[in-house]
Order: sequence, then C-alpha cells, then structure tokens
Amino acid sequence: MLHQLFKLDLQFFAHKKGGGSASTNRSHKSYNPKNLGVKKFGNEHVREGSIIIRQRGTKYKKGKGVFFSRDYTVHAQYDGIVKYYKKRVKRKMRTFVSVL
Repeated sequence: MLHQLFKLDLQFFAHKKGGGSASTNRSHKSYNPKNLGVKKFGNEHVREGSIIIRQRGTKYKKGKGVFFSRDYTVHAQYDGIVKYYKKRVKRKMRTFVSVL
C-alpha cells in the first residue's frame, strides 16, 4: 500500500514558450530569382527571337536588328552576331545592342 502512495508520474512541460522563427529573415534574392542580365555577349551568334538581355527598364538601348518585348527584354529580330556599342545620347553615354 505504501508503494502506491509514492508512485512517480514524471511529465516535463515547458516553462518558457518556444521561440518561433521570423518569416521575414530569409534572403529575398534566393527564393524568387528573376534571372536578369546579359544572356548573349558580344560576337556571339543568336537565332531569330532569342533573348539577348533580360532587364528592368531600358538600361540597354536597342540598335539595329533587335526589339524590345513588353518587359524590356531585348530579343534578336533575325539570325546574326550580337554587337554592343556605346553612344552619347543627351549628354549621357548609353549602351546599344544590335544584331548584324
């Protein structure tokens, strides 16, 4: 009978609330990449319609043989070789892309 009075029932409960992780402290560039930048460099061969540059806004201007899509991606208008050149426009140097 004495044995039943001192029966131990050990259960461990937290005495502090467990800390969660914040949802805002991840690197924003890693989980939703936009894949911007130059895809074809100077003197590379391109096919008609292929992407040369993906950009936000018009960092690179269009020359001969290229066209912009809706989001300012530069595409080749026909098969050829990519050429980059700089030209002064309104007192600023601009980089142009063309396909020859």
